Amino acid sequence: MPPSLRSLSLFRALWAAPLAAIAVGLTGCATAEPESAPAPPAAPAAIATQAAPPALAAAPAPEVVAEEAAAASPAATPPEPRPAPMVSQLLAYSVRVASLSGAELSAEIGRLTPLQDESIQRQLELALALGQTRQPVDTARALGLVQRALSQKGLTAGQQAFGRLLETRFLNTRRLEDLLDRQAQQLRDAQRRNDQLNERLEAMRAIERSLNARPGAPAAPAGRPATP
Repeated sequence: MPPSLRSLSLFRALWAAPLAAIAVGLTGCATAEPESAPAPPAAPAAIATQAAPPALAAAPAPEVVAEEAAAASPAATPPEPRPAPMVSQLLAYSVRVASLSGAELSAEIGRLTPLQDESIQRQLELALALGQTRQPVDTARALGLVQRALSQKGLTAGQQAFGRLLETRFLNTRRLEDLLDRQAQQLRDAQRRNDQLNERLEAMRAIERSLNARPGAPAAPAGRPATP
């Protein structure tokens, strides 16, 4: 066999062996049974759920119950402040002394005057009685008694508050009385000046009458009556 043919036969043999192996492999892959596909996972069993019963509310604490009851109840009205016994007596006395007549008021002032040094209560009572006369001299005396009582020791809180009220009242009364006095004085001055002017006018008229009554006085012009 020529060398060229021998080489061609050897080349074909070398290529034939791998091709045969590849063919056998493909044939085995084709004839082999296919692997079973993995089964899908089973559906989980339905879990029966039962609605849980509602939990019982816990009992509130006693403090909370008390606060809620206080909030729900209407606000309690605070008790009205009651005046002290001494102040109550002064208020009752002021009402009684305001209803007295002139003679009764004078008798009450005469009764309390010797007792004014006994206690602060007597001084305030006498001041109330003097304040009812509506006289400037009595108002000044009542103001002095109140200021004296306020300056003493042993004054209760109620007496001090009542005394301050009386002091303010008598001070205002004094200012009004002073204003009335000034107005009355101005009125008297105006009346006095008016009287003086009337006197001067009357004197001038008297002089005029005396001149007209003198002999040889010129006659009054016509149309005007002669002055007598």
